[in-house]
Amino acid sequence: MDAVDDIFTPISTDVPLFDVYTNHPVRPKSLKVSDKVPLQTNKFYANLFLGSQSQGVWLHPFSIWWSRGNAGLLRSWGLSVSHVERNQKAYGPDPSADPVQYYINPIGIQSFTFSAAEFTPALSYISLDSPTQFSVNLRLHLGPGEHGRRITFPLLQGCGFITGIYADLTPQFESGVFFHQVRQETHATPGVSKWRLLLEDGRTWLLYAHSFNGESFTLKLSNNSRLQASSRFTGAIQLTKISEEAPPLEAVTDACTGAWPAGMSIAGSVGGDSATYTFDYVKAGSASTRLLMYALPHHVQSFDRHTASHVQSRMGLQSTTKGFMTAIVSDRWVMTETDLSSTVGFSPIDLAGSSALEGLSASAKQIIRRTATEESKQDAAQQSDLDSMYFSGKAVDKFACLAWAAWEALKDAELVGALLEKVRDALARFVENRQKFPLAYDGVWKGLVTTAIYKTGDLMSDFGNGCYNDHHFHYGYFVHAAAVVARLDKELYNTTTWLDAHRDFIDDLVRDAANPSEQDVHFPVSRAFDWFHGHSWAKGLFESADGKDQESTSEDAYFSYALKLWGTVTGDKATEARGTLMLAIQRRVFRNYFLMENSNVNQPPRFVKNKVTGILFENKCDHATYFGLETQFIQGIHMIPVSPISPYIRSSKFVQEEWSRYFSGGRVDKVEGGWRGILYANYALVDPRTAWEFFASENFKNEWLDQGASRTWYLILAAGKWTSCTLVFSITHSLAAWCGGNI
Repeated sequence: MDAVDDIFTPISTDVPLFDVYTNHPVRPKSLKVSDKVPLQTNKFYANLFLGSQSQGVWLHPFSIWWSRGNAGLLRSWGLSVSHVERNQKAYGPDPSADPVQYYINPIGIQSFTFSAAEFTPALSYISLDSPTQFSVNLRLHLGPGEHGRRITFPLLQGCGFITGIYADLTPQFESGVFFHQVRQETHATPGVSKWRLLLEDGRTWLLYAHSFNGESFTLKLSNNSRLQASSRFTGAIQLTKISEEAPPLEAVTDACTGAWPAGMSIAGSVGGDSATYTFDYVKAGSASTRLLMYALPHHVQSFDRHTASHVQSRMGLQSTTKGFMTAIVSDRWVMTETDLSSTVGFSPIDLAGSSALEGLSASAKQIIRRTATEESKQDAAQQSDLDSMYFSGKAVDKFACLAWAAWEALKDAELVGALLEKVRDALARFVENRQKFPLAYDGVWKGLVTTAIYKTGDLMSDFGNGCYNDHHFHYGYFVHAAAVVARLDKELYNTTTWLDAHRDFIDDLVRDAANPSEQDVHFPVSRAFDWFHGHSWAKGLFESADGKDQESTSEDAYFSYALKLWGTVTGDKATEARGTLMLAIQRRVFRNYFLMENSNVNQPPRFVKNKVTGILFENKCDHATYFGLETQFIQGIHMIPVSPISPYIRSSKFVQEEWSRYFSGGRVDKVEGGWRGILYANYALVDPRTAWEFFASENFKNEWLDQGASRTWYLILAAGKWTSCTLVFSITHSLAAWCGGNI
């Protein structure tokens, strides 16, 4: 693909042309920012400004939470820290099962709490400032407003230390696990204080203090749960944990204490067959000290040679849901992806990596023509006239895919032209914003939400769209459908009239879910996609005991795929390249954590047989869905929509293992409803002949189609994965059966 030096250039900086609502029912708590600043809704620190503000925040490998005197054994006032080892995970509901349905990391283990002797119920306040997609500052202070006596915690994912910057307060530390032994030790650097903390659970933590004014303190163990400093302190206090499996890590923490990340920026480029993205950390503290950070497995796999040289091999700590995190000593990470989806466009490709649709036999085309002609009689406008952006988007995209399938397989301008007109008519209701619940611009959080939340008062209307749940799922279908319309307009009529008229609307949907640049001040940057974790988080403005979560990897990838295609039809090379890089990262991430081949080493062995994680939270994995526990629901939500990007994301090895585990031997034919069609369409990735025979059968029932898919689309998915020479025998027999043997 074309080289793009900066994939994060703004899509637009124009004011979104929507009615503005300023009465959102959920308000941010304790955020000290201008009301003009777009606020992150789906990022790791949202629990700090939602609900009780005391649920966990997962920084990986550590978790933290605000202890506000009303929870835990000690009723502490401060910031509590925890880290859970792999052997502490709890499994259920039957712990002896293999596989187990879920595993969870215990919450609320108060290994250590940063506090101050001055904090009391009447004198303990929280505030948050400088929120970005990568970081936020949490402050605990003695009084309201900009009180000078406070502790500031810079919070970023992957940080090697939890750093508390004290300003004229008397440090006080507590542990609900209890201190077994506290020993002050000599540090090699003059002026740096160090303590070794052995807790009653046998785990060792290290505490370091760096004075800003030359005044130090001593610590006294008041009782087995409290450490009290001898005097007020101004400076940085850092906490970290030493794993029993990696004792040499202590030498690394000794060398790296004194510096901490205060922020992070990202850069990305694509050129030829590779893409690169870079994390540049804003360092505070000692300028000569390199940062200690922790990298997830997918980071380590993709580090360039220079970054990899700073990895501390086999040293690190366990994450909650993504395996072992490896220590790295570097202020800059550079990651490269070389297996890009450059050849994947609008059409399915065969097992050899090229389109087989042009080589379809006359018999195959006859089946596809008959199916497409029948399905073209359906009413796209009526099917998409719903009170849900999610289901409406699926319905519109169904007809867009039908039109593309008919064009690719048949090149019938009359048939496709009529279908294209139906898709335009269905889209018109949305691009003109006159659906049952139009979108509005939320002036509080800064985003596009369904007005159902204002008109019904139901925070969960349309799956919580009004509270920023699932925006990449909901809007991805519209973006893809619009890309198909623009492409077909160009191919059939050599016109960009529709695209020119409606580009701003689709761009605004993209900006809402995936604004790439802070220059666009109307939306937060990268609302859904988490560049550290390499996938999106679906949960928006809802307090959560287990953090953010996502249950559909396939719809996450479909949004990135839609970005890539939208970039191609609009000529926005940066958006095309960004979607391409996101897909490459998702491919790696999903295979590491979500779509589990038998050889997976990042998930617990007794969970791997589930094949998919179900819902992956920051703190647990649950082989389930929000809408039921049927196997086809749990596996299928990671398949839909089956599309040309599916074989890129879902390895053939994984697909075959999953099929053998759950659906082989006729079990798939016991599944009723649209899920049967989804399962067979997914199986086309490894056995297109069987899939073709299912969809081409004279006994096929339309009830086996999901409301977001057409039979024609599934037929060309199977045909596109199948080399032409393989098709002849089976297609002829399918057509003979369909026509009563008269061909």
